[in-house]
Amino acid sequence: MATTPAASFANSLLSLNSHRPNPNASSIPKPNTLSIQFDKKKNQQQQQHQRHARFTTFCSLDAEPKDPIEDKPIELRYQAFPTVMDINQIRDILPHRFPFLLVDRVIEYNPGVSAVAIKNVTINDNFFPGHFPDRPIMPGVLMVEAMAQVGGLVMLQPEVGGSRENFFFAGIDKVRFRKPVIAGDTLVMRMTLVKLQKRFGIAKMEGKAYVGGEVVCEGEFLMATGS
Repeated sequence: MATTPAASFANSLLSLNSHRPNPNASSIPKPNTLSIQFDKKKNQQQQQHQRHARFTTFCSLDAEPKDPIEDKPIELRYQAFPTVMDINQIRDILPHRFPFLLVDRVIEYNPGVSAVAIKNVTINDNFFPGHFPDRPIMPGVLMVEAMAQVGGLVMLQPEVGGSRENFFFAGIDKVRFRKPVIAGDTLVMRMTLVKLQKRFGIAKMEGKAYVGGEVVCEGEFLMATGS
């Protein structure tokens, strides 16, 4: 059967319309299966990373670092004072004897300049039965005497001109007692030479006494080197 020109033109229009895009269809191409799997895997990795990050942050806040010193038994935490001069060397310099030798050890020594020494205050000290029976406190005058003895260790040196035969405690000034010293304390005393007048045989010194790093007594001292 022969095709008319009108029928041929209609068939051409139908063919052209079949290749024209549908305006109602979405312009975004549909993702393929491989792309979907890749996105799922990426999301899973991100979730795992977030869970790990939260766990790490929790641990860093909860577990504080421990001080290695606190792990040691208390009897091993603290070192003893060094010994620069022991009791026998102290006795060779100072003329004092029991019950009035009030220096047990020298822990720092610069002859003619300064010295740091300790007095171990114990309940067996002979002044505690009377000062006071119900509250053992080291008398302030004995703290001053102990500090003066440390000053004697500084001054009783040949280069300074002092000797144990003619060295005396001459005076005190601006003495203050800050805290009581009780049995069981360790009195740490520093004496420093401030001024020396060899012509008149007078030495001026400054002293401070500590217990546990806190000042318990301080003052100025005069020492006399002569008859």
